[in-house]
Amino acid sequence: MIRTHTRMRRVLPALAALVAAASGAAALMTPAAAAGTPRFLAPSELPPHPASAWFAGPVTAGQPDPLPMCVGEALPSTSVHRTYRTDYDTGALQVTVVERSVLRAKAFAALLRKDLAGCAKKVMEQDPETSANQKYYGRLAVEEGAYVYGVHTTTTWGASDISLFSVGRDGNVVTVVQWGQMGSFADARVAAFKKTTVTAVNKLR
Repeated sequence: MIRTHTRMRRVLPALAALVAAASGAAALMTPAAAAGTPRFLAPSELPPHPASAWFAGPVTAGQPDPLPMCVGEALPSTSVHRTYRTDYDTGALQVTVVERSVLRAKAFAALLRKDLAGCAKKVMEQDPETSANQKYYGRLAVEEGAYVYGVHTTTTWGASDISLFSVGRDGNVVTVVQWGQMGSFADARVAAFKKTTVTAVNKLR
């Protein structure tokens, strides 16, 4: 049982951990980290849930814990993040990184996109008991662009999770948004998530 939970923590969207982090709201961002931080999504700007409101944790300095699937290893210590939850098994995460230059931000966004383009393959390499497939939902015309991906994972013990990711950039600021719940591609709120992504990128300035 311990071994199974370890795998799930490493390769799945970690929805339960997102819920716990958002509801606990324990790690408030320091005043120094808060200075000049781009605005984050409000709960009402996330894809509507049919049976619950969204609730948000504090804007917090540093990498999220646990790290999000596939893009987590690339996130620097200078990240700032916020977690979101509903009353059900649906969670979300936004991570924003302010780079020192536009050139560095462009390279960082490209790295995140590369990680997401190979996400399903990486998940299966890390855990042979997990199967994954993915879809690319295209580029959104907002600021310097945003890109949307979907990843569906299933496990030998019966778990099935769908996650949507987006990477967007405005100047020297890059943001990643993740939404996830139990289900498959049929349950993905793609249109609503694209709208959320546009809002997230527009709020970076």
